[in-house]
Amino acid sequence: MWEEVICTTFFISFSSHAQFHLGAKAGANLTKLDGQSFNDKFELGYQLGGFVYYNLNDFLGLQMEVFFNQTNTEIADSYSDIIDQSFENDKKLNYVSVPLLLRLNTDGLLTISAGPQFSFMMNENVLNNGKKLFKDSDFAAIVGAELNLFPIIIYGRYTWGFADISDFGGDVKSQQIQLGVAFRFF
Repeated sequence: MWEEVICTTFFISFSSHAQFHLGAKAGANLTKLDGQSFNDKFELGYQLGGFVYYNLNDFLGLQMEVFFNQTNTEIADSYSDIIDQSFENDKKLNYVSVPLLLRLNTDGLLTISAGPQFSFMMNENVLNNGKKLFKDSDFAAIVGAELNLFPIIIYGRYTWGFADISDFGGDVKSQQIQLGVAFRFF
């Protein structure tokens, strides 16, 4: 009797552990801020963090990530003459980003993922008079794909910002291409 209970408990624990995965990731960001105040080109940044996902079944899973996300941008030349004395044209925006993703075909060769991303700014960007340039948070949607070569995962994503992130003027939304490599520990 006790042997059956122990074997059943071990089997259930092992089965649920096989559905739960943890890993680390690092990659490059190509970010563009849409708005008249900013240059209309992608700037290089980076990302570094971790992820956890749970397979609901062989086809569906849920993934949560937390990572440091650097967004670089440049103020448009037409605005640089006006604000040149206040700050440099190149800006680095550092965020902690938290995507919540639905995963399709979770442990196959190719995984498609999509969902919302919430980002919280870590650095202050202010003019000399103390006015903030950027808001404290961002909200975006992500769609992407992963090539699963376990334990290595190669991924690419596109992120669309929905929130206006500028306190500087005009409606400014971010777009980001993310490319990187992840390592799944288990």
